[in-house]
Amino acid sequence: MGRGYDGSLTVTLSLPPQYAESVHALMQDDISVEIKKWRDKRSLSQNALLWAVCEELAQSLKITKVEVYRKAIKDVGVYQPLPIRDDAVDAFCANWETGGIGWFAEKTDKSKTPGYTLVFAFFGSSTYDTKEFSRLVDWLIDEAEQIGVVLKAGPELEQRLKELGR
Repeated sequence: MGRGYDGSLTVTLSLPPQYAESVHALMQDDISVEIKKWRDKRSLSQNALLWAVCEELAQSLKITKVEVYRKAIKDVGVYQPLPIRDDAVDAFCANWETGGIGWFAEKTDKSKTPGYTLVFAFFGSSTYDTKEFSRLVDWLIDEAEQIGVVLKAGPELEQRLKELGR
């Protein structure tokens, strides 16, 4: 990284050689590059932990693990409030929910803009970074503890509980 005479930043991008042809093809048009703080992706074992806790809560509450998961997404997950034209709300919600199990939309209220409804569009956990995903798992573990569900200890759960100081 360097600075130009006008104070602007110059960033150099280094890629492995196998991407040369693809990058060269992209350079024929305008491109967009995003720079953001690095976050590790979650592991498959963290994902397995989430579904194991959902399953145990579901058995105790006599509901499905999908219902548990969606409640967790709704209570502590990531969502985007969107004003949607009244006549397009149902179609938007139906389309949004094709994203996966955790992708759902809820009509909340009339928007401040006449003719629009405010919709909360919830993202499934597949899009979460490690911080967001940890918050989701922690909420599920808290829920289990609050209702007295004793979670079956596996290595990932033991590690997570240790991190939470439990």
